[in-house]
Amino acid sequence: MPEVSSVIGHIGLCVPRIEEAIDWYGKALGLQVISGPFEINADEDAAACDVFGPEFRSVRQAHLVGANGVGLELFEFITPEVDTSVPASYWRAGYSHLCFVVPDIEAAEERIRSLGGRIRTSRIWPLFRDQPYRFLHFEDPFGNLLELHSHGYERTFSNQRA
Repeated sequence: MPEVSSVIGHIGLCVPRIEEAIDWYGKALGLQVISGPFEINADEDAAACDVFGPEFRSVRQAHLVGANGVGLELFEFITPEVDTSVPASYWRAGYSHLCFVVPDIEAAEERIRSLGGRIRTSRIWPLFRDQPYRFLHFEDPFGNLLELHSHGYERTFSNQRA
Protein backbone atom coordinates (compact mmCIF):
# COMPACT_ATOMS: atom_id res chain seq x y z
CA MET A 1 0.00 0.00 0.00
CA PRO A 2 1.42 3.45 -0.86
CA GLU A 3 2.33 5.85 1.90
CA VAL A 4 -0.44 8.33 2.70
CA SER A 5 0.76 11.64 1.36
CA SER A 6 -2.33 13.74 0.72
CA VAL A 7 -4.87 15.49 2.93
CA ILE A 8 -8.42 16.53 2.22
CA GLY A 9 -8.34 20.25 1.62
CA HIS A 10 -11.97 21.03 0.88
CA ILE A 11 -15.26 19.68 -0.38
CA GLY A 12 -17.44 21.48 -2.93
CA LEU A 13 -21.18 21.56 -2.30
CA CYS A 14 -23.92 22.96 -4.53
CA VAL A 15 -26.76 24.89 -2.86
CA PRO A 16 -29.70 26.84 -4.30
CA ARG A 17 -29.34 29.89 -2.00
CA ILE A 18 -25.80 30.68 -0.87
CA GLU A 19 -26.57 33.24 1.87
CA GLU A 20 -29.00 30.82 3.53
CA ALA A 21 -26.43 28.04 3.28
CA ILE A 22 -23.69 30.20 4.83
CA ASP A 23 -26.02 31.07 7.70
CA TRP A 24 -27.18 27.45 8.14
CA TYR A 25 -23.70 25.88 8.17
CA GLY A 26 -22.50 28.56 10.58
CA LYS A 27 -25.36 28.10 13.04
CA ALA A 28 -25.79 24.32 12.73
CA LEU A 29 -22.15 23.21 12.57
CA GLY A 30 -20.04 26.23 13.53
CA LEU A 31 -18.34 26.70 10.15
CA GLN A 32 -16.71 30.10 9.58
CA VAL A 33 -16.78 32.12 6.32
CA ILE A 34 -13.27 32.88 5.09
CA SER A 35 -14.12 34.24 1.62
CA GLY A 36 -17.19 35.41 -0.27
CA PRO A 37 -19.80 35.16 -1.37
CA PHE A 38 -18.69 36.50 -4.73
CA GLU A 39 -19.72 35.94 -8.34
CA ILE A 40 -17.70 34.29 -11.10
CA ASN A 41 -18.75 34.90 -14.71
CA ALA A 42 -17.83 32.97 -17.84
CA ASP A 43 -16.88 36.18 -19.67
CA GLU A 44 -14.19 36.91 -17.07
CA ASP A 45 -12.92 33.48 -16.00
CA ALA A 46 -11.69 30.99 -18.62
CA ALA A 47 -10.67 28.50 -15.90
CA ALA A 48 -14.24 28.35 -14.56
CA CYS A 49 -15.50 27.67 -18.09
CA ASP A 50 -12.97 24.86 -18.42
CA VAL A 51 -14.09 23.33 -15.09
CA PHE A 52 -17.87 23.72 -15.48
CA GLY A 53 -18.24 23.26 -19.25
CA PRO A 54 -19.85 25.09 -22.16
CA GLU A 55 -23.25 25.71 -20.52
CA PHE A 56 -21.66 27.59 -17.60
CA ARG A 57 -22.34 31.35 -17.50
CA SER A 58 -22.21 32.36 -13.81
CA VAL A 59 -21.94 31.06 -10.25
CA ARG A 60 -21.81 32.52 -6.76
CA GLN A 61 -19.20 31.04 -4.48
CA ALA A 62 -18.18 31.16 -0.81
CA HIS A 63 -15.51 29.40 1.23
CA LEU A 64 -16.18 28.18 4.77
CA VAL A 65 -13.82 26.33 7.11
CA GLY A 66 -14.19 23.91 10.02
CA ALA A 67 -12.14 23.77 13.21
CA ASN A 68 -9.59 21.39 11.62
CA GLY A 69 -8.94 23.65 8.63
CA VAL A 70 -10.80 21.56 6.05
CA GLY A 71 -12.87 23.78 3.77
CA LEU A 72 -16.43 23.69 2.52
CA GLU A 73 -16.71 25.43 -0.85
CA LEU A 74 -20.30 26.46 -1.57
CA PHE A 75 -21.60 26.98 -5.10
CA GLU A 76 -24.87 28.63 -6.12
CA PHE A 77 -25.08 28.28 -9.89
CA ILE A 78 -27.00 31.12 -11.51
CA THR A 79 -26.71 29.97 -15.13
CA PRO A 80 -27.40 27.15 -15.42
CA GLU A 81 -29.59 27.31 -12.33
CA VAL A 82 -29.19 24.84 -9.46
CA ASP A 83 -31.40 21.79 -10.07
CA THR A 84 -33.20 20.75 -6.87
CA SER A 85 -35.76 18.52 -8.61
CA VAL A 86 -33.81 15.26 -8.18
CA PRO A 87 -33.43 14.15 -4.56
CA ALA A 88 -29.96 13.07 -3.43
CA SER A 89 -29.44 9.31 -3.35
CA TYR A 90 -26.83 7.33 -1.43
CA TRP A 91 -26.71 4.52 -4.03
CA ARG A 92 -25.78 6.63 -7.08
CA ALA A 93 -22.18 6.77 -8.25
CA GLY A 94 -20.21 9.77 -6.98
CA TYR A 95 -20.85 11.81 -3.88
CA SER A 96 -22.57 9.80 -1.15
CA HIS A 97 -22.39 12.09 1.87
CA LEU A 98 -20.17 14.46 3.83
CA CYS A 99 -19.40 13.77 7.49
CA PHE A 100 -18.82 16.28 10.31
CA VAL A 101 -17.29 15.39 13.67
CA VAL A 102 -18.98 17.27 16.52
CA PRO A 103 -18.17 17.43 20.23
CA ASP A 104 -21.81 16.93 21.28
CA ILE A 105 -23.81 14.88 18.79
CA GLU A 106 -27.13 15.33 20.67
CA ALA A 107 -26.80 19.12 20.72
CA ALA A 108 -25.85 19.16 17.03
CA GLU A 109 -28.88 17.01 16.20
CA GLU A 110 -31.15 19.49 17.99
CA ARG A 111 -29.58 22.47 16.17
CA ILE A 112 -29.96 20.72 12.81
CA ARG A 113 -33.65 19.99 13.50
CA SER A 114 -34.37 23.51 14.77
CA LEU A 115 -32.69 25.10 11.73
CA GLY A 116 -34.64 23.12 9.12
CA GLY A 117 -32.39 20.11 8.58
CA ARG A 118 -34.02 16.70 8.11
CA ILE A 119 -32.82 13.81 10.24
CA ARG A 120 -32.74 10.65 8.08
CA THR A 121 -31.95 8.04 10.74
CA SER A 122 -34.40 7.08 13.47
CA ARG A 123 -31.82 7.80 16.18
CA ILE A 124 -28.13 8.29 16.91
CA TRP A 125 -26.61 4.86 16.23
CA PRO A 126 -23.53 3.11 17.65
CA LEU A 127 -20.92 2.24 15.04
CA PHE A 128 -19.47 -0.75 16.92
CA ARG A 129 -20.77 -2.83 19.82
CA ASP A 130 -19.44 -1.81 23.25
CA GLN A 131 -17.58 1.25 21.90
CA PRO A 132 -18.40 4.95 22.25
CA TYR A 133 -18.41 5.81 18.51
CA ARG A 134 -21.81 7.02 17.28
CA PHE A 135 -23.31 8.49 14.11
CA LEU A 136 -26.40 10.15 12.65
CA HIS A 137 -27.39 10.82 9.02
CA PHE A 138 -29.28 13.93 7.96
CA GLU A 139 -29.93 16.40 5.14
CA ASP A 140 -29.25 20.11 5.15
CA PRO A 141 -32.26 22.29 4.20
CA PHE A 142 -31.04 22.15 0.57
CA GLY A 143 -31.19 18.35 0.21
CA ASN A 144 -27.48 17.53 0.60
CA LEU A 145 -26.75 14.24 2.38
CA LEU A 146 -24.65 14.63 5.53
CA GLU A 147 -23.53 12.69 8.58
CA LEU A 148 -22.42 13.44 12.12
CA HIS A 149 -19.80 11.42 13.99
CA SER A 150 -19.07 11.58 17.68
CA HIS A 151 -15.32 10.97 17.23
CA GLY A 152 -12.66 11.62 14.60
CA TYR A 153 -12.17 9.30 11.64
CA GLU A 154 -8.82 7.78 12.59
CA ARG A 155 -9.85 7.18 16.18
CA THR A 156 -13.13 5.61 15.09
CA PHE A 157 -11.92 3.25 12.38
CA SER A 158 -8.33 2.28 13.24
CA ASN A 159 -7.90 -1.16 14.68
CA GLN A 160 -11.46 -2.23 13.93
CA ARG A 161 -11.98 -5.72 12.56
CA ALA A 162 -13.35 -6.11 9.06
